[in-house]
Amino acid sequence: MTTTLLHTAAELSARTRTGRRAVVMTMGALHEGHATLVRSARELAGPDGEVVVTVFVNPLQFGAGEDLDRYPRTLEADVKIAAEAGADVVFAPSVDEVYPGGDPQVRISAGPMGERLEGGARPGHFDGMLTVVAKLLHLTRPDVALFGQKDAQQLALIRRMVRDLNFGIEIVGVPTVREDDGLALSSRNRYLSPADRRTALALSQALFAGQDRHAAQEALRARAREVPATHARAEALSALGESRAAADAHAVAKSAPGGPAAVRAAARLVLDEAARLTPPLALDYLALVDPSDFTEIPDDFTGEAVLAVAARVGSTRLIDNLPLTFGTFGAAS
Repeated sequence: MTTTLLHTAAELSARTRTGRRAVVMTMGALHEGHATLVRSARELAGPDGEVVVTVFVNPLQFGAGEDLDRYPRTLEADVKIAAEAGADVVFAPSVDEVYPGGDPQVRISAGPMGERLEGGARPGHFDGMLTVVAKLLHLTRPDVALFGQKDAQQLALIRRMVRDLNFGIEIVGVPTVREDDGLALSSRNRYLSPADRRTALALSQALFAGQDRHAAQEALRARAREVPATHARAEALSALGESRAAADAHAVAKSAPGGPAAVRAAARLVLDEAARLTPPLALDYLALVDPSDFTEIPDDFTGEAVLAVAARVGSTRLIDNLPLTFGTFGAAS
């Protein structure tokens, strides 16, 4: 397969289209996480379709003091990675091509969801992100666009924009790709020194600690619900030497501090320990949110949730998240 590098919208528009077009949007500095997105796009587009990878470092989504100038630009390597993963086209427009009149006066507003978590830490970031995603969707005209679940709030906002503004494009989220030590793949990982990286592992370790706590709670609740807590049941369990297990299961099932509160506490314990490392982890936020609007979930919540974390290690800011489902066994967690 020959991968074509294009720099203008006119060149892209002139291509003859066959089958479905799948688009993967990136800011370059491609890694295995991006390659996974491209391979997923290849599967969705099929042998007769077309995969377009966009490479564009969008100035609108970088705030004052952020790393726009030092953000890695590695187009030659990006084209190679995209080609090996199955891309037909790499579309790498200039800033003038995307914003021919300078900074756009009309922009997409991310609304209230865009002011929470990442939006609170990086004011205006999501307005800039949605504006460029909208422009690139118009320029590439895909049938389907794929985004990584590592940027969970970004993915949620793109889905909301496409739905609210009737884009008529399918949005697909692809699971986070991790390195062997658990660190979520990110273009910013290259900024981490060996010592920074050891501290940065606390992000994924905190999420996994919360996930493990959640899984244990759900399993105990399921066990407590299998048979009503009657006297006869207690006697039977006692005869089997399981009275302590039964008591523990019912205690967890009925305890108000469990569920989301316990998940947050398990994750925070890991982050608090990392704050005492050298270099220390500086936490921006730890949140357990409803993915529909990124508000914190209550203790009686049931359904899908996202456990999200953002922190700085040295001069590098990293984010990560894991999806969780509360009430897996049919009752509130």
